[in-house]
Amino acid sequence: MNEPDFIAALRALPLHPAARGLADDCAVLTVGGETLVLTHDMMAEGTHFRPDADLADVAWKLVATNLSDLAAKGAEPVGVLLGHMLGDGDARFIKGLHEALEAFDTPLLGGDTIAAHGPRAFGLTAIGRASHTPVPSRSGAQPGDGVWITGPVGRAMLGFEGDPEHLAAFNRPQPRLAEGRALAAQVSAMMDVSDGLLLDAYRMAEASGVTLALSREAIPVADPARADDCLRWGDDYELLFTAPPSAALPVPAHRIGTVQASGKAPLLLDSEARGDPASLGYRHG
Repeated sequence: MNEPDFIAALRALPLHPAARGLADDCAVLTVGGETLVLTHDMMAEGTHFRPDADLADVAWKLVATNLSDLAAKGAEPVGVLLGHMLGDGDARFIKGLHEALEAFDTPLLGGDTIAAHGPRAFGLTAIGRASHTPVPSRSGAQPGDGVWITGPVGRAMLGFEGDPEHLAAFNRPQPRLAEGRALAAQVSAMMDVSDGLLLDAYRMAEASGVTLALSREAIPVADPARADDCLRWGDDYELLFTAPPSAALPVPAHRIGTVQASGKAPLLLDSEARGDPASLGYRHG
């Protein structure tokens, strides 16, 4: 199975309402008077990081990518659970983990450690506390809303390729936690940009049952000469969101388009329909 097929099969299983139909980045669980936001992401050697990567950077990125999902829900981190596969560089992994947890004021709650052969894989579960209810989702975009992004795309791509100015964007991304909390009460839909702006915009449009019409010229990119690559590469962890015209945005952001009623495709780029998600960004399988 590829990733969409596998997720479709999972939807046939008994799902808790907190799962949001597996159509969002996080589960949203109300316990008593508290609303918790939970997410789990993995990183695999050879796919998400090179075999010779500094495991301190890998640990940082594992934390940051999970916290980015919490940021897209306007959540405040409560703690994380780690799944760790032992091997070379464990001391460096612990160093990077300590640096990330300290930087984002997020404690370790526990987890599991295994010893196995083959390429390494690590997992992390992040738990957050909602700062606003209803918790933002991918599915709330409404016709007439503006489409916004908090910063440029393509920096991680350039860092992966070795550009010294952008190395940190790939190795040690910064989840937009403060921005997410500030925006939570203002947005109609929000998610982070992890698999490429075009693909994530397509996903938001599909979840919301609308069309997102984007303007290429309005989208901030790290390298204008390679704008198409910047729009597809991913790993940027900026926040993509929609908001009504009346919203007073509390953080700097770039308006990159408009939400329209559902049309010939979920995504338009300069009025051109983009209907094939496989060509828009990164998907597993």
